Order: sequence, then structure tokens, then C-alpha cells
Amino acid sequence: MSAAREYGLDEQYEWARPPVGGWTADDLDKLPNLPPHTELIDGSLVFMSPQTHFHMATLRLLENALLDHAPEDLDVIREMTTKLAKRDRPEPDLMVVSGSATTGPRQTCYDPDDVLLAVEIVSADSVERDREVKPHKYARAGIRHFWRVEEDGGLPVVYVYQLDPATGTYAVAGVHHKQLKLDLPFPVDVDLTAVNRRRLRGTTPGGAGPEAG
Repeated sequence: MSAAREYGLDEQYEWARPPVGGWTADDLDKLPNLPPHTELIDGSLVFMSPQTHFHMATLRLLENALLDHAPEDLDVIREMTTKLAKRDRPEPDLMVVSGSATTGPRQTCYDPDDVLLAVEIVSADSVERDREVKPHKYARAGIRHFWRVEEDGGLPVVYVYQLDPATGTYAVAGVHHKQLKLDLPFPVDVDLTAVNRRRLRGTTPGGAGPEAG
């Protein structure tokens, strides 16, 4: 049985065939019919699996918290790519970028020089990428702050990393359970247990308080 038939596609369906040396970051904008949230890692296309409730609830919690706390000259970007190198264009779950880095409504990616923080929420199919491959590439590209978020007992655990300028690699700056309280890259205080509330808007300190749900 062909792969096309296995996935319920017509036998005439043609899978994307990479050129010699693999795809480049610029190809990602030109290839037709790619699934949403396709990444490029080492010249290979990486497709995302369906997301879990934990992933989406954690993404919403952290996005709201970053929006609440980020200085006005920074933007919080959800599920867009950063062009790290010729054959690397991953899609962090969240990025905090310079406000001046947004060029217009058709922009599809950000330069790593404009990215202050990249956040990855680990899924079952992304453990190796999020623990090893992506942090190495983010650090090499000079992204100063990186958070890796994993699930433990239904709650997010946030592993916080900062770039060591002497080695060009990430150093662990803390592991946060239940409460994420940081001074860098800007002051942040997040109740991580709020991920289980039905509505997350206003759950961060200083907000309007959790909505009834």
C-alpha cells in the first residue's frame, strides 16, 4: 500500500520532493499545500501533530502572561517562524520580539536578532527537537532567552535558559513549578496552576482576576 493511500490521498498525489541539499528557509513561503505550522529543520520539512488540550491551554496562559508583562516596545508573537539559517526555520510556540521587527501584514518570519525570547511547549512528538535540536540552534543564532515547557501531573513546568556569551550556549537559569517568577528578560509573575481554569484571561498577578467559568 502506498503512503498516499495510507493517508487517504489520491494515488496521483505527489509528495514534496526536496532538492539536492534539502529545502531552504525561503522555500517555506513558496511550497504549495503545506500543512499549517510546517517547520524547516536541517533542510527537512517537519509537520506538526494535532495539539493536546494541555499544549493549547499552556500556550494561552503564557501568551496572556507575556502580553500582560512585556514592555510596550516588545511584541508577543504566536506560532510564527524565525529564520535562523539557510536551512533552519523553526516555529516556536511563542516569541517575544522587538516591536520594530514587524514589517507589515504579509510578514511570515522574524530574524533571530530581533527575538528576545523563544518558548517551546514540548509535545509527545517533539521531545528530542525541543530538548536538544532547537535549543542548540536558538543559542547558536544568538537568541538570548529560551523557555522549555513540559507537562508534569497536568501542570506546566518551565525550564528557563539564558545565553552564556562566553560559550554561545544556554545555561540553566531555573526550573519553575506552580509559579513562574522572573526578572529577565523582563519582570514576569505567572500562576502556572491557572492552566486548569476554564478561562485564563486576567489570571496573572495585577490582572482583573479569573473569570467565572
